[in-house]
Amino acid sequence: MSVEPTRGSSSPSGRIETVTITNPSGSEGNLLNPDVIAAIAAELRAADADPEVTGIVITGAGDVFCSGLDIPAIQAGGDPVEFATALAGLLKLLPTLGTPVAAAVNGNAVASGASIVAAVDYAVSRPDALIGTREVSLGIWPMVAQVPIIQRIGARFAMENVGSGEAFTPERAREVGLINEVVPAESVTAAAEAWLAKAARAGAIAATGRPAFYRFAEMGYDEALDASVALFAEMNRR
Repeated sequence: MSVEPTRGSSSPSGRIETVTITNPSGSEGNLLNPDVIAAIAAELRAADADPEVTGIVITGAGDVFCSGLDIPAIQAGGDPVEFATALAGLLKLLPTLGTPVAAAVNGNAVASGASIVAAVDYAVSRPDALIGTREVSLGIWPMVAQVPIIQRIGARFAMENVGSGEAFTPERAREVGLINEVVPAESVTAAAEAWLAKAARAGAIAATGRPAFYRFAEMGYDEALDASVALFAEMNRR
């Protein structure tokens, strides 16, 4: 059960780091538990702290992006608070990074896997993946996983998935704003890296602008404008 960091591709805009979610245990691919989540968070922080890294790609090992939390492990005696707290911590971390992050959805991204897709800046999917929560179809509710999806696409579209337990097709996920692009399976990583190459044009200011973007998204209109003035002044005094 691990996360495999890969020294990713280099481009004129800098180096792109890849974090690959890997957990071969269980009947479904790349399930999340506290150890796997801790490894993901550590690799994200390390990449974010590296001045040569201008973008981070998150993808899954094999032909699955992520199948969500390891519910069988919880049912076998795992502490649900520990699992949920670890997931919530990862989802809180993603918007605070100063480095742009893209999801290369190389296969199904369901349950908490979909929440990771929702929490990153850009997401590219192969055409046959499923993206979204599925817990309702199993008689449970995606209490944590639903939050980034609601924040990303709004309550109406989120309920289309969350309330039914039916994951989105990639085309529908693109229509509702959960992902940016659908490409052939062999092009998913390259397409994700292309989004990050565009984002890298911001240069060092991304470390301030990206976290501010997500803070402003949570604020009221007037509050966000008031907060933006100080950051605008700081940016232009450098």
